[in-house]
Amino acid sequence: MITNNELKTIKSLKFKKYRDKFSLFIAEGYKIVNELYHSKIHTEEIYSTINYEKINSKIINELEMKKISSLKSPSKILGVFKIPRNNEKIFGELILCLDNISDPGNLGSIIRLCDWFNIKSILCSFNTVDCYNPKVIQASMGSISRVSCYYFNILEFLKKSNKKIYGAFLDNSSSIYSTDFDRNSIIVIGSESTGISNEISKLIENRITIPRFNNNKYPESLNINSAVSIILSEFYK
Repeated sequence: MITNNELKTIKSLKFKKYRDKFSLFIAEGYKIVNELYHSKIHTEEIYSTINYEKINSKIINELEMKKISSLKSPSKILGVFKIPRNNEKIFGELILCLDNISDPGNLGSIIRLCDWFNIKSILCSFNTVDCYNPKVIQASMGSISRVSCYYFNILEFLKKSNKKIYGAFLDNSSSIYSTDFDRNSIIVIGSESTGISNEISKLIENRITIPRFNNNKYPESLNINSAVSIILSEFYK
């Protein structure tokens, strides 16, 4: 049975201000919860409607699970985890820098892509969605346990960086297929709707683009997840 205090706290974690207040986030579904449970991230509590091997959980009924779940169709397991403290030391040869990525599903998918390409650090602007948003966690499919997101003033960070800076644009840019990428670099990605902000664009000397192979003006752009996967694949070619 779940207590009223537990119920209130877990439901509040759907909102960033309470995730910040309690330093907790939630994850749902066996695959994601299992990966987080066996990672370095501290487990606060696991709730499930059935017993799972190798996972210690508090058994609750389906009605209680429905009350604490953020999903339309609740899974059989939900975990509450401690938000890890990043030491603000951003590491890795390649750093992905995200400017104003507001869609949780997009950020979660990008985290998963970075995990696939063994990118350990993502630098996010302050107006990028919180990486511990439940929808981000779901879309990351457990990769949040292996990829660190840091929220910084991107402009100031780029000014101080000694890495080569690339930025993805739609026009007036070099094709990624003819770009000789420097391994020690930063790739800046902006939102689908507005792109990279003007202030940050001024710091980017190496403008890159994914060339269009048709003669039409549509589609106007690629989904950001598709764009990131194509760029990273070419970077590591």
